[in-house]
Amino acid sequence: MSDQKNMIMAAALSFVVILVWQVFFAPPAVIDDATQVAERAFDGAAAPQPLDGTPGTVEVATPEAALAAAERIDIRTPKLSGTLSLKGGRIDELSLLAFRETLDPDSPNVELLTPFGAQHPYYAVWGWIPTRDAPAGPTPGADTLWSVESGDALSPGRPVTLVWDNGSGLVFRRTMRVDENYMFTIEQSVENLTDRPVTLAPYGIIARHGVPPTIGFYILHEGGIGMTDGRLHEFSYSNILDLARDPAEGGPAERLPVASNGWLGFTDKYWLAAMAGGPDRPFTAVFRAVETAQGPVFQSDLRQPAVTVAPGAAEIASSFFFAGAKDTRLLQAYERDLGIDGLINAVDWGWFFFLTKPIFQLLMIVNDVIGNMGWSIIALTFIIKAALFPLAWKSFVSMSKMKQLQPEMEKLKERCGDDKQKLQQEMIALYRKEKVNPASGCLPILLQIPIFFSLYKVFFVTLELRHAPWIGWIRDLSAPDPTSWMNLFGLLPFSADSIPGILSLLSIGVLPIIMGVTMWMQQKLNPAPTDPIQAQIFAIMPFMFMFLLGSFASGLVLYWIANNVITFSQQYAIMRSQGVQVDFLGNVKRSFRRRKPAE
Repeated sequence: MSDQKNMIMAAALSFVVILVWQVFFAPPAVIDDATQVAERAFDGAAAPQPLDGTPGTVEVATPEAALAAAERIDIRTPKLSGTLSLKGGRIDELSLLAFRETLDPDSPNVELLTPFGAQHPYYAVWGWIPTRDAPAGPTPGADTLWSVESGDALSPGRPVTLVWDNGSGLVFRRTMRVDENYMFTIEQSVENLTDRPVTLAPYGIIARHGVPPTIGFYILHEGGIGMTDGRLHEFSYSNILDLARDPAEGGPAERLPVASNGWLGFTDKYWLAAMAGGPDRPFTAVFRAVETAQGPVFQSDLRQPAVTVAPGAAEIASSFFFAGAKDTRLLQAYERDLGIDGLINAVDWGWFFFLTKPIFQLLMIVNDVIGNMGWSIIALTFIIKAALFPLAWKSFVSMSKMKQLQPEMEKLKERCGDDKQKLQQEMIALYRKEKVNPASGCLPILLQIPIFFSLYKVFFVTLELRHAPWIGWIRDLSAPDPTSWMNLFGLLPFSADSIPGILSLLSIGVLPIIMGVTMWMQQKLNPAPTDPIQAQIFAIMPFMFMFLLGSFASGLVLYWIANNVITFSQQYAIMRSQGVQVDFLGNVKRSFRRRKPAE
């Protein structure tokens, strides 16, 4: 198999594998039936009532008006800025201080949570539910007005405690703590001042109003997500709506019992809001949607086991709330330090996770040394090529021997004529005699396919690549090259973003062009095929892929460039070491010569 065919096969198979695997073979989300564990975890308790936004008309206010609708307490950490509302004791305003919406340094910070009354509310709220057979008066919920018992602002080392007396002998408290990053610890307590025991069930809810804008790309999950006893569950917003609208598909909610460890919430491409019970704490994870006049309200409920509070006693229920960026090392630290199992899987590693995760970890280690993600990608390419070098050596040595056997092959073709069976037998005998395996050149190419796909996932979904600069004009390795040949790479007075319609597909920048040139150079290590049609196909392939990959992340194109250059060098050196004459310059010159028309 020639190196040209190998290269074309690698590129084509990469895209086929990506498309076929994700579209046709990705299994559906795992759905469990409610079990006895779930029944015990919420024994006798009614479900949390729907949150704000139930049927009726709610006027959308300005952000300022929404924030002013209730008294608030500031939330300040090195990475978060926001407030919690005393109405409901909910955390409903959070901005991420380390991240901006765009590359513009004056663009606003990423806003993660928004209060009820604003556009697309997104918040977390906690409460208690009495069991059906043991009413205990009113319990705190989404509209409860809490008082501040201690603390004037929520920040690392400075907790806030809220208190509410239900007037029927129960006093509820909620102590909130936050670390220096994105993790809140919520401690709910109830004190029973009556003369009879009371049974209550604590819960936490993350509510998201309306269908949020999503990227909608088939390789990226956005929506409900949870980990229950080591099993990952993913629900798109349409999945959750289907559960709500079609009783045959499970009714108004999907319940996932958790025996000892888990978490659940909603994930965006780079951001996550999730609740966790902590290790050895059972709960029931519930995903549901409530239809309202303003659109659906999506909820992920963490329902903890009911507790019985004796007269004169108090009971405490605690949980965690993560609201922030999916920083992989931070997620791993929370797994290790807080025992929140599988939190790292909030990042969508894809079905090649067994490659995606270690490749990403290696990239981060290299970046710790180099300090520039672009150069780290190039260094990672060298490491991968070094790991695959024994296979590359075997492949190129076999290819060199095949070239040396070309005169013998031509003689066999002349001797066997049209007898294809005899020709095949003679060729196999020749391969055995010379100890040549014609298929050995394919193995390194096949190994490159999952590596390429894993890198594609890494550059597309990981926060660490977002807005990561390299050099000059490449200020975001997760985005396509922003330059375009159509405006002469910025010399003409219009932006590449303004190129309309189908012409934008032809608008590619410097990196994709370099990638196409390096693919073309790799082809020129061998003479063009003698068949004119095949020669034309090979001639246009590098430039076809140049435009095809022009809209891919700059980091991935940079990897492909480095991979092409290294492969070119390896192939040239190995073939020369095996005595093969490589006429690279001659092949280049011949490609520019005008072919004489056939007479």
